[in-house]
Amino acid sequence: MVIVLLSLLPKTVVTGNDNELGRPWDRHTIDNSSQGADGVDLGDVNGDGLLDIVTGWEEGGRIRVYLHPGKEKVKQKWPAVTVGKVQKPEDATFVDLDGDGIFDVVSATEGETKTIFVHWAPRSREHYFDSTAWTTAAIATSKSLTQWMFTLPLQIDGQNGPDLVAGSKNESGQISWFETPQDPRNLTTWERYQLYKAGWIMSLKSYDMDGDGDLDIVASDRHGPKRGCLWLERSINNGKTFWNEHRIGSIGNYEAMFLTIADLDRDWFDDLLVAVREGPIRYFRRTRWSPPKWETHEIKLPPMTGTGKSVEVGDINLDGKPDIVFSCENAHGPRAGVMWMSYDKTPTTGDWTHHAISGPEGVKFDLVRLVDLDDDGDLDVITCEEASNLGVIWYENPLHK
Repeated sequence: MVIVLLSLLPKTVVTGNDNELGRPWDRHTIDNSSQGADGVDLGDVNGDGLLDIVTGWEEGGRIRVYLHPGKEKVKQKWPAVTVGKVQKPEDATFVDLDGDGIFDVVSATEGETKTIFVHWAPRSREHYFDSTAWTTAAIATSKSLTQWMFTLPLQIDGQNGPDLVAGSKNESGQISWFETPQDPRNLTTWERYQLYKAGWIMSLKSYDMDGDGDLDIVASDRHGPKRGCLWLERSINNGKTFWNEHRIGSIGNYEAMFLTIADLDRDWFDDLLVAVREGPIRYFRRTRWSPPKWETHEIKLPPMTGTGKSVEVGDINLDGKPDIVFSCENAHGPRAGVMWMSYDKTPTTGDWTHHAISGPEGVKFDLVRLVDLDDDGDLDVITCEEASNLGVIWYENPLHK
């Protein structure tokens, strides 16, 4: 068995001078061994109750899984394994496709590769971190079709384990459902059904938007005449599944980036927030459950940041109110790429206070995830940075230091 372990060096800590935004959080490096870390997905691969990470390295052409090393070593680099090598991976996702109780990995590739790959995990967990025990194969109906950007595991037809929903960009941009066959490992027999014609899909989430007991598809579309946020309503008639398109709010002529679903105003309706390139965060406040209805609000980013990329919601300072964490691209020079914001009265009145997380280090950040990685009772921030090659990183919430 060959286990690929990253050298357990002392933690990488970056601090900055105190300013009106507060002191930047300590940054810890999970991995910076390749190029172009592009997003993280989370899952507990070994059943120890700790969340592990999978990341695709776009320029490096590697799909890597990182094992949470436990509280005592979490600030060091994490044990890792390369589970596959593919060109231009844009997304990597944990999912047990063959039902053997062990997480496989699915990657979506753009560039000229234009294929969705399955990286089959070893049958035994004890070999999970043996890179030679992994195998990689392509879903035949995805090959050379379009630039695939994102995948979402979702059980759609109630048969043969989880299916896959995938989104793409540019030529033949789409959201499609890949139906798992009776033998999921036979990747030549997966069927593809196009659900939506897209410009550039940035986000895919599953959520019961209409309260009818099944999971619908929520997406952000970055380019094209239908740019913005939408949801595809799942309905079944005579045993067939149909998907009706519904729009959510308006972003005007801006580009919709990553979205999140959360109850920001604590009114028991889950709202939707989306980061917007070159513009303020759009806060689509849900005002009615059925049929769904939203009102649109704008949350401006502070001046010394980049352009919006990702947004998440969580109680960062543990005051009982949800806060916003956002990441940016184009955070050049002194601009900050990751920050958090808290509101005073309500999230619709514009009285937001801005707080530092990253400081000026880093230029192009990706998805943010909020997890208590060090088990100290507060939410930390996991993300990737690819332009300065900070890699897969996390910022330590200083609340309980």
